[in-house]
Amino acid sequence: MTKITLLDGGMGQELVHRAGDRPTPLWSTQVMVDHPGMVASVHRDFAAAGATVATTNTYAIHHDRLDGTALEGKFKELHRLALVEARGFSRVAGSIGPLGASYRADLMPIHDDAVAKFAEVACILGSHVDLIICETVVSLAQTRAILEAVQNVGKPIWIAFSVSDGDGTMLRSGEALADAMTLISVAEAVMVNCSTPEVIIAALDVLATFDKPYGAYANGFESITDGFLEVNSTVDQLKMRRDFTPDLYADYAMRWVDHGATIIGGCCEVSPAHIAEIASRLTDAGHTII
Repeated sequence: MTKITLLDGGMGQELVHRAGDRPTPLWSTQVMVDHPGMVASVHRDFAAAGATVATTNTYAIHHDRLDGTALEGKFKELHRLALVEARGFSRVAGSIGPLGASYRADLMPIHDDAVAKFAEVACILGSHVDLIICETVVSLAQTRAILEAVQNVGKPIWIAFSVSDGDGTMLRSGEALADAMTLISVAEAVMVNCSTPEVIIAALDVLATFDKPYGAYANGFESITDGFLEVNSTVDQLKMRRDFTPDLYADYAMRWVDHGATIIGGCCEVSPAHIAEIASRLTDAGHTII
């Protein structure tokens, strides 16, 4: 059978649910500051569920997210906090999320500025993690900038694209996923993330045509609302789909494995219970979790 890397689930939404605080535009970063140790607790619970990679809570730590908030000027300190919370796990992935906001290709800075901003994060993370994971990449411009920024960090690079909830062959920018795949020579693995589970198979068909390990980690949102696609939006504008049980998500994940995926995990609204169900299904099917 197949060796499967099992990623963790959705750190940000899990933190918001556990904290019980009203979400802010700073999302998981704010919870990490307000509730010390909670990030490490989530990491432990995902590991106990069977995840073999701990993804750092650094997705949303960018200067443009912090500017004008009480956390402005604490860029390096926040990365340090997230790295401390992930310390001690067998394999740690340093997460770099999008600039501006998730899903918003129009908010990308010009290329040189974007490269510099992404590279600053990569420089901080590089010596403390086992790999870099570029998450929720939604455009060709973002692909070019983030891969240029991380290519010399000295760690394996994984990239995860977010695709249209209506067409898994298209990035959220409206550009073709296949065109983005021609730009990722420096990446060792490629995935689809933070997209509805229903479109993942179409995306995997695209990924499978290139000679790299591939996989997926979807979200459990009903949809990405128009209201969320605004500057300084908050995740309370997004609702978890009512059918999003561990059994349902594991059904999707096993289809992705049958489709050739060797990296599986979860994004927003995927909890330790979802990851535990996937781990159980993988083991029962004779796969090896690595």
